[in-house]
Amino acid sequence: MAKYTAADVKALRDKTGAGMMDAKNALVEADGDAVKAEEILRLKGLKVAAKRGDRTASNGLVLSHIGDCDAGKFGLIVEVNAETDFVAKNEKFIEFSEGILAAAVEAGAKTTEEVLAATHADGTVQDAVTNFTGIIGEKLGVGAVEYIEGENVSAYMHKTATDLPPQVAVLVATDAAGAEIAHDIAVHIAALSPQYLDEASVPEEVVENERRIATELTIAEGKPEKAVPKIVEGRLQGFFKQVTLMDQGYARDPKTPVSKVVKDAGAKVTGFKRVRVGQGA
Repeated sequence: MAKYTAADVKALRDKTGAGMMDAKNALVEADGDAVKAEEILRLKGLKVAAKRGDRTASNGLVLSHIGDCDAGKFGLIVEVNAETDFVAKNEKFIEFSEGILAAAVEAGAKTTEEVLAATHADGTVQDAVTNFTGIIGEKLGVGAVEYIEGENVSAYMHKTATDLPPQVAVLVATDAAGAEIAHDIAVHIAALSPQYLDEASVPEEVVENERRIATELTIAEGKPEKAVPKIVEGRLQGFFKQVTLMDQGYARDPKTPVSKVVKDAGAKVTGFKRVRVGQGA
């Protein structure tokens, strides 16, 4: 005879997030002992996590949070991954991910490692990921984590499909005057994926490598030797227009650089972060 009730099953499901049959089977195996049943579910999570360790979790969702700090505002992006978009849009997975974000904010986490080490109801976020892996049956994980501070920070969350949670998250830090245009700039960043804020932000080794490639290409094209430096510099400027936010043509008016849009608003953009689900997979 079963030594558990429907209420026991519900209590175990509410505590662990396990499915109906998983909860019932755990209680059967534990002979009705709720504590032992929870341990059985945890062990299942460890086994599933180990079994699926070589899988790629390139789907999932991104979440963001904006709060107060000494600099004014801070923004945090957390990416939570799963193997399939079927799980990504599952309400339990979304709720689980929101719990990870809450734990990260509470801990003041700024990196993936700090998020995984943050205190969670299951011990740490890493423990929660392992446990939930057993419940969902897919490899799960915490992916990219981005943090930024500024006088003002705005967030934009972009859905690539109506039936999926946000797949792209953008944070934009500005001065106070930039608050009015921050959202539009964030939408631009989501669409055009700049890698750097401006030319000064591009690492010197990246610039030098691009200059070398441009030089070799120009010479290979048989351009006059005296014209090579000018052509190379022109190609470098084209490179900056592709990869730097301030040099890109504004999404709403491609003929106008973002730098002019910001200047006309009397504002200053001090930084940005962009995460797309699966970018690090």
